[in-house]
Amino acid sequence: MNEELPVIDAHHHLWQLAGGPLYYPWLQDPEPHEFFLGDYKSLKRDYLPPDYRRDAATHNVVKTVHVEAECRRDQQVAETRWLSEINARHGMPHAIVAHAWFHTSDAEAILAEQKSFPLVRGIRSKPANEAMMRDAKWLAGLKLLRKFDLSWDLRVKTWELEAAAKVVRGVPDIPVVLNHAGFPWDRSDAGLAMWRQGMRALAANEQVYCKLSCLCLQEGAWDYEDNRRIVLEAIEIFGIDRCLFASNFPVDGLRVSYLKMFTDFKRMTSGLSASDRRKLFHDNAAHFYRI
Repeated sequence: MNEELPVIDAHHHLWQLAGGPLYYPWLQDPEPHEFFLGDYKSLKRDYLPPDYRRDAATHNVVKTVHVEAECRRDQQVAETRWLSEINARHGMPHAIVAHAWFHTSDAEAILAEQKSFPLVRGIRSKPANEAMMRDAKWLAGLKLLRKFDLSWDLRVKTWELEAAAKVVRGVPDIPVVLNHAGFPWDRSDAGLAMWRQGMRALAANEQVYCKLSCLCLQEGAWDYEDNRRIVLEAIEIFGIDRCLFASNFPVDGLRVSYLKMFTDFKRMTSGLSASDRRKLFHDNAAHFYRI
């Protein structure tokens, strides 16, 4: 059952902690960092292509997209270089979403360096808060993405979705993909009402896509029925042509196995046509990331 549908995993991470060329403060600092899924000690290990392929073996993953993994920020280009070397040795990832700050004086130079790597398709730069998304320097850096033909992986909290929607209205020629379905952590009626409002504001911008990923709650186990309603409602808001599934592995492995996650995603969408399911699992990611 799991083999018939080709999958492009639109969001995962790799890292090498033991003797690797990069330093990941959140994984390697002696003191733990605040983490949205609580205890993450089990992530403090190497996670390389053989580890990913072991986790994903039961599904027909044909290509993957690596999203920057928060290594030390003076190593952001070094991360891209390392991932390019990983691709040469292991045949994955097939596309890279690299990191660059938008508000720094060297933003344009960093973007130019990142763009020089053939696998780079986009940039993930997380605004610290809503105020940053109104900062003139930050907005000028964001607009540089059009110069380098790069997309933006947008990662904000639910309560920041409407502010992000205002930003993307000002850059209609820059492709944007919302990470992690807008983090619908609050599944109360009020929490979901806020999430819907922000999601609809973003979806009103035709260049914005939505990753159906990281449906893990800050507390509690993976819940099929609860996550099913989020997935189906996000698809209803953004449309079949602008949603794409992703694993966020190994991070989401704190709550659910790769096998169960994608088996559940397939079950959630079993009522859709074969062509629509192929869009969600493969074609939309191939289009957005040009792979």
